[in-house]
Amino acid sequence: MLKISILDSPSQRRLLIEGKLIGPWTTELASVWRQATADLNARALIIDVKGLTAISEDGENVLLELMKEGASFRSSGVFTKHVLKRLACKIRREV
Repeated sequence: MLKISILDSPSQRRLLIEGKLIGPWTTELASVWRQATADLNARALIIDVKGLTAISEDGENVLLELMKEGASFRSSGVFTKHVLKRLACKIRREV
């Protein structure tokens, strides 16, 4: 199961992602991210993945695509930091 919460403040919009980023939830995250970019009004958009407990290959692929589109991420813990670092390295190799 995946839970996506949108937290708005005057300076940023944060997508708080919790649970398992697997299967059909990957397309849901991409959809919510695109909708969240619509009315930012100069605010930063942050994807907070601190609450992820599992990320499938499909999940990694959607995170990679969001990175390529300029998404900013916040994480903590060894698991999510490792996944994001590996994806960032993959992007650098493609360039």
